[in-house]
Amino acid sequence: MTELSEASETLVLTPGEITSLFEGGKPGETLMKVVALIASRFNADVCSAYLLEPDRSNLVLAATLGLHPRCIGKVRMALSEGLTGLVAEQVMPVAVADAPNHPRFKLIEDAEENAFHSFLGVPIIDRGVLQGILVIQTKDPRTFRDSEIRMLVEAANQVAPVISEARTFERFIAPTQERLWSLANNIWWSWDPDCISLFRDLNPARWSQLNQNPIALLGEIPAEELERRATEMMLHSRINYCYRRQQEYLRADQTWGAQNAGVLRTRPVGYFSAEFGLHESLPIYSGGLGVLAGDHIKSASDLGIPLIGVGLFYEQGYFRQRLDLEGWQREEYIESDITQLPLQIAIGKSGEPIVVQVATRTGSIRAKVWRLNVGRCDLLLLDSNVAGNDPEDRGLSSRLYGGNARMRIRQELLLGVGGYRALRAMGISPGVLHLNEGHSGFAVLEAIRARMEDEGIDFKTAASQVPREVVFTTHTPVPAGHDRFDADLIEEHLGPLRDQLGLSQENLMGFGRVFSNDHQETFCMTVLGLKLSRRANAVSSLHGEVSRAMWWNLFPGKPEDAVPIGHVTNGVHVPSWLAPQMRRLYDRHLGVDWQKRGANKSTWASIENIDDGELWETHLNLKSQLLDFTRHRAREQAARRGESKETLNRLERVLSPDALTIGFARRFATYKRANLILVDIQRLASMVNDPKRPVQFVFAGKAHPHDEPGKTVLQQIARMMRDTGLGDKFVFIEDYDINVGRHLVQGVDVWLNNPRRPLEASGTSGQKVVLNGGLNLSVLDGWWAEAYDGLNGFAIGSGRTHSNVEVHDKRDGEDLYRVLRDEVIPLYYQRDHDGLPRGWIQRMKRTIRTLGWRFNADRMVIDYTQKCYVPAAGGTSSDIRMPA
Repeated sequence: MTELSEASETLVLTPGEITSLFEGGKPGETLMKVVALIASRFNADVCSAYLLEPDRSNLVLAATLGLHPRCIGKVRMALSEGLTGLVAEQVMPVAVADAPNHPRFKLIEDAEENAFHSFLGVPIIDRGVLQGILVIQTKDPRTFRDSEIRMLVEAANQVAPVISEARTFERFIAPTQERLWSLANNIWWSWDPDCISLFRDLNPARWSQLNQNPIALLGEIPAEELERRATEMMLHSRINYCYRRQQEYLRADQTWGAQNAGVLRTRPVGYFSAEFGLHESLPIYSGGLGVLAGDHIKSASDLGIPLIGVGLFYEQGYFRQRLDLEGWQREEYIESDITQLPLQIAIGKSGEPIVVQVATRTGSIRAKVWRLNVGRCDLLLLDSNVAGNDPEDRGLSSRLYGGNARMRIRQELLLGVGGYRALRAMGISPGVLHLNEGHSGFAVLEAIRARMEDEGIDFKTAASQVPREVVFTTHTPVPAGHDRFDADLIEEHLGPLRDQLGLSQENLMGFGRVFSNDHQETFCMTVLGLKLSRRANAVSSLHGEVSRAMWWNLFPGKPEDAVPIGHVTNGVHVPSWLAPQMRRLYDRHLGVDWQKRGANKSTWASIENIDDGELWETHLNLKSQLLDFTRHRAREQAARRGESKETLNRLERVLSPDALTIGFARRFATYKRANLILVDIQRLASMVNDPKRPVQFVFAGKAHPHDEPGKTVLQQIARMMRDTGLGDKFVFIEDYDINVGRHLVQGVDVWLNNPRRPLEASGTSGQKVVLNGGLNLSVLDGWWAEAYDGLNGFAIGSGRTHSNVEVHDKRDGEDLYRVLRDEVIPLYYQRDHDGLPRGWIQRMKRTIRTLGWRFNADRMVIDYTQKCYVPAAGGTSSDIRMPA
């Protein structure tokens, strides 16, 4: 091969040549035109195009000039294989003078490739998405010049649209497979019941075993087998229907956001959260905060709000929970297989993979960035497992909420500073920064630094501007829930940024202290968020009152009521948590497209017209599914512990469909008082064992690995399964996750929530129960304090508290037993001649009608958009202020 010329790199291929590629022919012929043209222009002995398969973890040889034609469509390799895989893995050019001697060289059998030595491969990227790899090879070893590499990169850019189109419509991958992979690679499928049932029907057993992961499922089924199954099961019309609906959803422009939040289109919301709970197959969440963040971004997508999530990719996620024979929690960490997740390497505005770097006093932390499609929104996840980091930092993002304070501050530095830099690397200038808890507070300091650099202004000026664009949401009234770091840790990790901001160490520490000059006070991330935002909110009305009382010292001279912390009460994403059976019921009675109007009170009025028998039958069906699921999981976990055959047989029959079923599932922190129901075992036994009016309980939840008191409470509950007097009426389900939660909230009769008021900021699990017709039995705390009207559920106590914790708990325990005995149990078992609990059903209808619209994530995101995002982005049409 002769050396490539030094001709202009801006016009490697002429417009006429590019146009000719589009003229006529099938996709395979188009690809052959591409490689022939490139081979000719670059005087190469071989030119090949490898395209990413729909699973985005394998490459297929789609066209070649120089290798044997029989390999086209047959040669496949993982991204971890060969030099071609290395190009895709790094999304960077790879040039090798003598390829057979390279450690990543892989000989392609039957391709007659051994005659070629030099290798130059470049990524093919169209609209920021990797499509495949373009490779040229020569018989003679040679070293490629930088100009030659740049020319092939430019050629790849020129033909990228052609190859992207060919990749979408080429024939050697079945259209059925292509469309299924399109569905699987956008997490939108997880809240579309038709898509869920489609994937499940491909192989119900494996669907369940693979944690309902469509990418893992499709990866197991060869294209030919997939086509055969689709034909036998007559799935083609369903596949086309789901695919068409997905495309219509993604392309829709007449959304609520388009009409009401246009100012965010060019400068979207950057939504920062330490965890996102989107689906059980993507385990980067631990509990309520993450699930709330997941519901938030899903509703933003449904509404068409321009919003980009920013978080961390936890390779091992949160821990897997296993109980030993004594009922003690044991933690296991399992690494996720990245090839079985719908993640793509994020490509920056430079056309290269994004790698962010954050300096500390002891070295820099680097991270690559994954991109996840969440409907119309994107979620960016930073991953520190990259070359160049020391072992400590490579594992920095491996576990959620793991390690000590040093690990926590490094995670939060990466989330905040690194996350903001990732947005900028993608060419995104967020108009609003929404900090979901204090974990990401350092993002504001980085935004101030960027403003200083962009506009040539000083810290004081930038620090007066940026907070106007910051929304800060606090989620906890529990002191231990607010991260604090000592001055040495802050200096080690924020020192370089502090230098760039022009601040002294004491000035910086002051932003994280309630009393700026108190040298004994540590740096609090919540204080940072409150000081550097102009819009701050709690997550329920009561939590707003508690938060104003907690932080009034930050605002000297203001009375407590005037502390600028408002509230936006949490809501839940209806499509994610509503059972398919209930959705079909609502479809018939609430009108066409009722979900698009779910945040409107009037939408839910027709609930009262549903036939009592129809609603009750639907609920009993969901309850039956829950009991089957619970028995299966209980037996499975007992078998893993090696329990006796008698125990396994007994667990197959626990729980009765006729018994009042009460569910409790949440984090096992002591203030949530999971064991409040155990304060009087004799009274409890008399209730659960009443042959005429039995009661049974299903529990689930995890204690933090370092929370020994919480683990002790959990053990108390777990041991109830072994109590001979109560065992068949108490079941604990291990490893609480979204899947377990979904079954529970859809199938219980009653949802029990008894935290120590006022320590529950909001709570959302009870809101999910509402959608599915269950009733809440709760302390008047969090969202229930503003939701309960006396007829839409049940209340424990009247909102009283006591300064003495023992007195407080004793009162609430007595109230819990009283309400169960006098209200809940009698109403449930009061049946008419048709066997229907008419009074109970009327309460079910009332809870759905009065609460379904209010505690809906669409309503929540609309509130944030109208009251926070649009004003923060300067999009309001009027704002008249009177002089003080």
